[in-house]
Amino acid sequence: MKQFRIGNGYDIHPLTEGRRCVLGGVEIPSSRGLSGHSDADCLTHAVCDALLGAAGLPDIGHYFPNTDEAYRDIDSQQLLRQTAALLRSKGFEIENIDTTLVAESPRVGPYRDRMKSTLADSAGISPDRIGVKATTNEGMDDIGRSRAIAAYAVCLVSRDG
Repeated sequence: MKQFRIGNGYDIHPLTEGRRCVLGGVEIPSSRGLSGHSDADCLTHAVCDALLGAAGLPDIGHYFPNTDEAYRDIDSQQLLRQTAALLRSKGFEIENIDTTLVAESPRVGPYRDRMKSTLADSAGISPDRIGVKATTNEGMDDIGRSRAIAAYAVCLVSRDG
């Protein structure tokens, strides 16, 4: 009998001058990017945490600590590929991933399909198993004032059990 598990993830990074804006593995033209140790792709980080949580494993910081120089400016798709491989080594299959970006800017609609494709490729699943949505905070808080971008992710994984 198959065992199903749900995981959720959340990440937020401040926007800053002089950084690339990478979301879901796609570089989005913007005058500011996300600040962080890696490429600061908060969407992909939320996906990693959702997957790890569904498998009952420690969070992304445990596996890829921001104190380790090996992960400085790393492409977060590498982290997602390693996360997906870890889950598969524990017998899990990724059923689906659904995400929500919360940002006033930049607008991500034109990049949604590329994000889905990139995340799907890194997770080892088909793009029709990935959801990427975006919303704003209607001008409220640091996200609403375009000082940060946040992401939520939820996933379903399964294994024979």
